[in-house]
Amino acid sequence: MTLSRTVLAAILIGALFLPVACSRPSQNPEEIRQKTAQATADIKADATAVAQGVKEGLTRGNKVDINKATKNQLMALPGIGEPAADRIIANRPYATPDDLVRKRALSSREYDRIAGQVAVK
Repeated sequence: MTLSRTVLAAILIGALFLPVACSRPSQNPEEIRQKTAQATADIKADATAVAQGVKEGLTRGNKVDINKATKNQLMALPGIGEPAADRIIANRPYATPDDLVRKRALSSREYDRIAGQVAVK
C-alpha cells in the first residue's frame, strides 16, 4: 500500500508541474527576428575583436622590415590598408623607418601608429 501511495503521489505531482514546465510564453516572429539580429551582431563584433587581436599578436614583438615586407605583412600593421601598403612598396628603399614620412608613403599620423613595429634591416 505504501508503494502505491508513493507512486500515486509522484504521478499527481508530476501531472501538476508538467503543464507549467512545458509551457513557455509564445514569441511572435518579430521578437525572434530581433533577438536573432542582436545575437548575430554580437557574434560579428566578437569575431572582429578576435581577428584584430590575432592581427596585433602576430605583429607584436616582431618588427616588420619595410624594405622586404610583403604587401600582406604591411597590411597586418594597424591602420595600414592596401593603398598605404602599395605606397610603402613603391617608395622603397628606405634608409630609416622615418623615411616613410619623408618620402610621403605615410602621413605622420599613420607612421605614429606603427613606428614601434617597423624597422629597416
